[in-house]
Amino acid sequence: MSPRTRSDQAIAPHGWVQAVLTVLSGLIAMGVTAALGLWAAGATDLPDGAFPRVVAATVVTAVGGTIRLSGDAGGLADTQAGLTVIPLSVTLVGALVIAAGFLRPLRHRAVAGAGELAGWAGRIAVLWLLGLFALALAARQTFQLSLGDSTVSDLGDLFGVSPKIGFETDVPATLLFGLLWVAGVLILALLVSHGAPLPPRLLRFQATVRPAAYAMVVLLLACVALGSLIGLVVALTRGHAPETLAVILLGMPNLVWLTLTIGLGATWNGRVEGPFGLPMPHVLDEVLRGKDTATLDLSTLAEYDGRVWWLVAVDAVLLLAAAFVMAARSPARMRAWQHALHMAVALALTVLMICLMGRITAHFGLSVLGIGDLGGDLGGELLLKPELWSAVGLAALWGLVAGFLGALLAHPVRRTGEARTARTSTA
Repeated sequence: MSPRTRSDQAIAPHGWVQAVLTVLSGLIAMGVTAALGLWAAGATDLPDGAFPRVVAATVVTAVGGTIRLSGDAGGLADTQAGLTVIPLSVTLVGALVIAAGFLRPLRHRAVAGAGELAGWAGRIAVLWLLGLFALALAARQTFQLSLGDSTVSDLGDLFGVSPKIGFETDVPATLLFGLLWVAGVLILALLVSHGAPLPPRLLRFQATVRPAAYAMVVLLLACVALGSLIGLVVALTRGHAPETLAVILLGMPNLVWLTLTIGLGATWNGRVEGPFGLPMPHVLDEVLRGKDTATLDLSTLAEYDGRVWWLVAVDAVLLLAAAFVMAARSPARMRAWQHALHMAVALALTVLMICLMGRITAHFGLSVLGIGDLGGDLGGELLLKPELWSAVGLAALWGLVAGFLGALLAHPVRRTGEARTARTSTA
């Protein structure tokens, strides 16, 4: 058999038309996911036809975009508002669709030039920024707030105070973070895909980087699938189906990846005050709801429900499975201690990503003549942030142990694969 030339290879076209299809598919998938999640959460009842604009804002925040909240209550009143949260379900859907579109034309290739990959990625990035710019312009709205029955309401009627709160996109920051997001998705897609081509100079890294990256993606997706399955079972058996569907479509990765880090021993600090709530089991909300910042870890959760210790066992099984997958996809010549190091680095980086993307801050307050400042029904605060470096350090320790054990478990599988390859070559 003669060696294949470039023209003989099955190379799908990857020009502007394919880039448009890739970007549109990603934006549509994210928009549909966000719309369904917001519909389940009851956002269709928002006044002034705001639902499409809220959907656009959700997609913008899903890729790291910045939404600015603003308030206006007249000269005798003051409003404060802020929001930082990433709906990771929408993020995950967009990343999977865009990564699939990016990789599809590159199938059945062993090597691709750096210029070719950069050109294909650049087309997607340019069109992505155009689409994100259109969404950023659409993501703006102002709402009028009801003061309810309170002293502040009486003062508002007396002085003609009509509080409003609105949101708009910080377009430059959104485009910057959106570009970083899509670049990260495309780079990760190349790292994870076993069949995607790499430039010749990078081929020597694929034996070490690709199995670890693939294992981490499998781990994160397994967590989301397991959490979604549990959520659906709970919805079918205990009710609250709309709320559960909203969590699955908007924030399931926020919940299950947080739980993954807690099972590894990580500590998060948080507080919930006022009408805010978290898309998570009631026990977590109980721990966090109070006047002072609360500690969220295995021991504090166990005071409310001892079953949380099962998180350690679940994490151990998931990590061992991920380590097995990593070792099985690695060259047979690689030693167990090397697998342990690769797993430690990969898991530490994964937990770092979870900690950075899983932070939540939200607050809103209204005061009229100094009355009602961030209190009662007129305000609230939500905070959730990790103790970053202890979480990363614990992840590295877990990765060392899981990587070593996974390599031992995968040793017979890798040897069998090597033997079959040898027999095929001999024949």
